[in-house]
Amino acid sequence: MPRIALLQLKSSNDPQLNIDSTKKAIIKAADGGAQIICTQELFTTEYFCIKQSAEAFQHAVEVPGELTHQLGELASELGVVIIASLFEKRTKGIYHNTAVVLNADGSLLGKYRQQHISQDATSEQKFYFTQGEEGYLVADTMFGKIGVLISWDQWFTEAARINALKGADIIVYPTTEGCHIDNISDDGDVQHDTWKTILRSHAISNCCYVAAVNRVGIEDCMEYWGRSLVADPAGTIIAEGAETENSIVFADIDLEAINSRRCSMPIFRDRRIDTYKRIIERTIEEASDTSSI
Repeated sequence: MPRIALLQLKSSNDPQLNIDSTKKAIIKAADGGAQIICTQELFTTEYFCIKQSAEAFQHAVEVPGELTHQLGELASELGVVIIASLFEKRTKGIYHNTAVVLNADGSLLGKYRQQHISQDATSEQKFYFTQGEEGYLVADTMFGKIGVLISWDQWFTEAARINALKGADIIVYPTTEGCHIDNISDDGDVQHDTWKTILRSHAISNCCYVAAVNRVGIEDCMEYWGRSLVADPAGTIIAEGAETENSIVFADIDLEAINSRRCSMPIFRDRRIDTYKRIIERTIEEASDTSSI
């Protein structure tokens, strides 16, 4: 029964300090028995996507590159799987919000580039990130099959379902969720409950574990609510981080429970794939012939 650890940490404006503190947290998580260790979204920096700034691009790294090499060495030394969320420089003018999966022997199993890129009052992701082109990643690690989705991806049921169909035992979401400091008292609880509900629904509807790694603290005009969580295949939250403090969130993953849940709640058996053809359309207009809808 593998143990997962989510690293919920406050970030500073010093990337090297953030990298060092995350490495220390990885070691601490491994000492606590974790075999799968996940960083928060864009862990090397504060969340720069709040506003547009050309300065943020200087913090992007190549993948694979020096940082993934360092993390691979650490994974091998500790015998753990590391999922790390990075700001990737692909080439001049093309950048991605990327997560890498490093196996317990230090090898890079793959990288996932965020598919759904957000743009709203508190997110300028489209200024920074190009959407991924390679599809979805489920990595067959030494401690289970791990799917990775990032940030805005977590609100899309289709992405979670594809990960489950590709065999994911756990879907991990490095994310940055919070509220404008002027609205935290009014909107924070509602937004947090919505976030928690969508994650639980992914676990329930796909009969798998879901782990969301959030950041914590105040950055610029945003307050991040922490409370990183792990939900089991029944949607029960089995571990949750603090609201305002750094946390390493541990949870034990019962891989046998996934198969048991899928047998007792046979969602995958009863899928009517012959009726889903139009799901790939942007919108569905009323049709006279409903046999293909």
